[in-house]
Amino acid sequence: MQPIFDLARRRAIGLLLLALASPTVPSMAHAAGVEVTLDQILAGSHRDPRNVARDVYRHPKEGLMFFGIRPDMAVVEVWPAGGWWTEILAPLLREQGKYYAAWYATDAAGATDYAKEQEKKFDAKLADRPELYGKVVKTHLLAPAFVDMAPKGSVDLVLTFRNVHNWAKAGNAEAMFKSFYDVLKPGGTLGVVDHRARPGTPFKRQIESGYLTEEYVIGLAEGAGFRLVQKSEINANAKDTTDHPRGVWTLPPTLALGDQDRDKYLAIGESDRMTLKFVRPVR
Repeated sequence: MQPIFDLARRRAIGLLLLALASPTVPSMAHAAGVEVTLDQILAGSHRDPRNVARDVYRHPKEGLMFFGIRPDMAVVEVWPAGGWWTEILAPLLREQGKYYAAWYATDAAGATDYAKEQEKKFDAKLADRPELYGKVVKTHLLAPAFVDMAPKGSVDLVLTFRNVHNWAKAGNAEAMFKSFYDVLKPGGTLGVVDHRARPGTPFKRQIESGYLTEEYVIGLAEGAGFRLVQKSEINANAKDTTDHPRGVWTLPPTLALGDQDRDKYLAIGESDRMTLKFVRPVR
């Protein structure tokens, strides 16, 4: 089995962690070091080629840098599903940080067989590469009943990618955002990426299409006590009109219409997305 990093790369990570421990190193140098490490992880042979193909739409390095990630952080990823971000976050946080993979609570009433099978696949992925994933802390989350994703007040960064529309439909979005607030340290960051509806889209249409307005998502976060820090257009897609026959699932990677107009939707690419950074205020 080939390691993802050769000796030089391991030394680079060691130097980065040393720099992060030194208060005299400027923050710009910290950021540059994190970028180098992310570049090495993203180029690693451990990544599923199907996941690598999505980098052009999901901008993992730019997004994580926007959210201020560092290798010494405690980070919760909400509902990691097949582990697309796990392949990046677990190696980054393995040596000095902590990565909580807060999976869907498959013990909850109504959990589908599909979700349980997906969880088994995720567990197998972790078990297959203990040198990469052996320190991942897997927990479960489905507020308000299942909220023990990490010790309360202990986390530096909570990340959720393309999940809020599911909670909006299920009616537990407010409870989910409250659970994020509770788990973060004062001053901690919540990073949200989701499919973006046009301003003024009726809420019923948001639920049906999977596209949410920024106004709605910001309102959820602020209602839980967060403060919006910054927006980014990293994951914007001007080709996406958001008015597709099967909602956001018409587009890749789902391609819900199958071969019907497949080339058209492949040419659009993945959805237009909001990228929002919130902070739990220090009080």
